[in-house]
Amino acid sequence: ADRIGELTFLDDPCCAACGYPFDHQVVGIAAYDMLCGSCLARRPDYATARSAFEYDDASRPMILSFKNGGRTDRLDSFAAQMQRAGRVALADADALIPVPLHRLRLMKRRYNQSALLALALSKRSGVPVSTTALLRTKRTPTQGGLSAGGRRRNVSGAFSVPDKEVVKGQRLILIDDVMTTGATLN
Repeated sequence: ADRIGELTFLDDPCCAACGYPFDHQVVGIAAYDMLCGSCLARRPDYATARSAFEYDDASRPMILSFKNGGRTDRLDSFAAQMQRAGRVALADADALIPVPLHRLRLMKRRYNQSALLALALSKRSGVPVSTTALLRTKRTPTQGGLSAGGRRRNVSGAFSVPDKEVVKGQRLILIDDVMTTGATLN
């Protein structure tokens, strides 16, 4: 059963880097300056990340049925929430880049859920999609159940940028279906 009414949609105020939600805005600090404790201790390699909604008991079945079960009927709704959550970054983005799947996982799943999200978001936002800017160079096990360190090790060396000149100076938005520790984004 759908639990759409129980979804926790994420928005400001949140960490300027990872998007971790805050309970309230701190007086005297602009929203784009606020960092969570984790990002203060170790700033991520990416400029900013945003999530449309919390990955929890309400959202997990919907996301997993999209990711692994072929349920694409909520794609436009997901893209609408991604556009809302990422509105600031989308305003001056040059391209959306879906996280690529390894060819064997793509053959098994039959589609790249991140590419479908990127295409739906592109249709709504007008920001073009680039499917050649980032390549998956290593087959990795699923990230599910891994610790933060395990996730970092798992994706280390898994991606490459084939033509760095094409992306140099561009404002790029990496699109993924789930963000937990940010290891793939880093």
